[in-house]
Amino acid sequence: MAIRDTFLPEFSHEMTMARRTLERVPEGKADWVPHPRSMKMGRLAGHIAELPGLATAALSRDLLDFRSPGAPPRTPYVMTTREDLLRMFDKNVAAASAAILGASDESMAKTFTLAAGGKVIFALPRLAALRGFVLNHVIHHRGQLTVYLRLNDVPVPSIYGPSADEQLS
Repeated sequence: MAIRDTFLPEFSHEMTMARRTLERVPEGKADWVPHPRSMKMGRLAGHIAELPGLATAALSRDLLDFRSPGAPPRTPYVMTTREDLLRMFDKNVAAASAAILGASDESMAKTFTLAAGGKVIFALPRLAALRGFVLNHVIHHRGQLTVYLRLNDVPVPSIYGPSADEQLS
């Protein structure tokens, strides 16, 4: 069985759960923040929407430098409306899924390097980058977002089982 055939179902499942969480982000609360050092809710939701797009980058290039010398600074995505947030997320998930589906075992084993301003953050086999840099990263921030939802009295969706707000039937 090809690596992509084992990874894609896991990716699809986690993206479905991430979307379910993003669907709950309240409009009009983009600037809400639980702590001064925390991301604002609109940025956190936007970051989750951006992350699947990094799978496409990891599978289509050998190096991604977030702050390439001489390049204009990257503008992070911040949620403006839930509709726009979900459109961005869905677009990135569709592109990532297509890239994963087209990846050979050989390409999954090639090294992907992430850098910032020429400084290497990591250099990993693409599969490890997909799992750590994309999938686990989405899961991590999705967990943060569920806390933001709870603190705003927004029902938290069930993800790996029932939540206090949503029982599975």
